Amino acid sequence: MSTNISETLRATREKAFRLINQTATSGSAVFPLTPGIDSATLAAIGPPLMPAKRAAKSVPTIRRSTGRRGARPENQRELVIISGISGAGKASALKAFEDLGYYAVDNLPVGLIENFAELVRDTLEIDRAALVVDIREGARLDRLPELLRSLRRSLRTTVLFLEAKDDALVRRYSETRRPHPLGRQKSVKASLHAERQRLKPVRDVADVVVDTTKFNVHELRSFINERFVAGNRDHNLLISCVSFGFRQGVPIWSSMCASCPILTSFPSFVLILAGIPR
Repeated sequence: MSTNISETLRATREKAFRLINQTATSGSAVFPLTPGIDSATLAAIGPPLMPAKRAAKSVPTIRRSTGRRGARPENQRELVIISGISGAGKASALKAFEDLGYYAVDNLPVGLIENFAELVRDTLEIDRAALVVDIREGARLDRLPELLRSLRRSLRTTVLFLEAKDDALVRRYSETRRPHPLGRQKSVKASLHAERQRLKPVRDVADVVVDTTKFNVHELRSFINERFVAGNRDHNLLISCVSFGFRQGVPIWSSMCASCPILTSFPSFVLILAGIPR
């Protein structure tokens, strides 16, 4: 019996829906009585279901970025080329730039400098870079001055040239026991003289020339920080304060160890000897 009533209700709903569509212009609907269904049942059925209007598709708003996300402005992108006499501290200078956040490359071939400059200028990953170009380039080093003039037209390029007196360079070579890049056929002093002649065109176009004769590694790093660190230099020192117990030993990474005991933690006899009431 319940099955027949359900089928009848379904048929009544469908018939009412057709009548609604036919009388939509008049604003009223008529429910004709169906055999076997009284008016109370029709009232319980409720109004006929109207087809839901299809919601308009929302068109997403596309916001095009007007600049590089998280990238430096064009005037803050920088390429630093480090050159100079062998033994003057180019490797130490490159490490100092790397600690400052520069992308560091040692002994990049001259033929790849222009492509590398495009990466610094156009990509998000690299916005400041430092590279070393020196006498190890051989005959290709003659192209560097002309290449620098071309790079400076499209990218902020700084040439840092390091040099030192021959006596200081000879002493450094004697300490490291390494041969000069020009070979073992000549003495170190003669090789340094030939290197100065080869690098003279590069020195002439350098923006910063530094004599490192009296510099140690820390003084050279300090000079680079003062010359190339932008912004407030008062925040370059990082201090970490760590408390520890002598039972475990002094931390091996500590630069300074200070004993700061609290007076109330002293033994009782020390307080009594000091005349301090317990």
